[in-house]
Amino acid sequence: MEKLLLLALGGSAGALSRYGLAGLVHKIFGGTFPLGTFVVNMCGCLFFGLVWGFLENRTILGPAARTAVLTGFMGAFTTFSTYIFESSSLLRDGQWWSAIANIAGQTVLGLVLLTAGLFLARLIP
Repeated sequence: MEKLLLLALGGSAGALSRYGLAGLVHKIFGGTFPLGTFVVNMCGCLFFGLVWGFLENRTILGPAARTAVLTGFMGAFTTFSTYIFESSSLLRDGQWWSAIANIAGQTVLGLVLLTAGLFLARLIP
């Protein structure tokens, strides 16, 4: 029961964080390119890498708390299905270059940031 409660709390926090950050980015930059989702996904990749790398060989969080952070918070924060939907909408609307930039940018930069997060986390004793 504790694990489910922590998962729900993590998911709620992740969803609210995603909504807030994506909205803020859209408010600041506007436009038709899905920059809010792009920023959320890139932050999510970096944060996931940091958390994963930091917790890799440490037992500071129990299994329930790890589930709350990695599955609950991160699962609700990162918006991969939204990324796919927005990319297909760009393609449908004939915005091929924006779709390609969105797909390639999030994939390549996401891999780089996840690796950076792991590297940075492993520097912390």
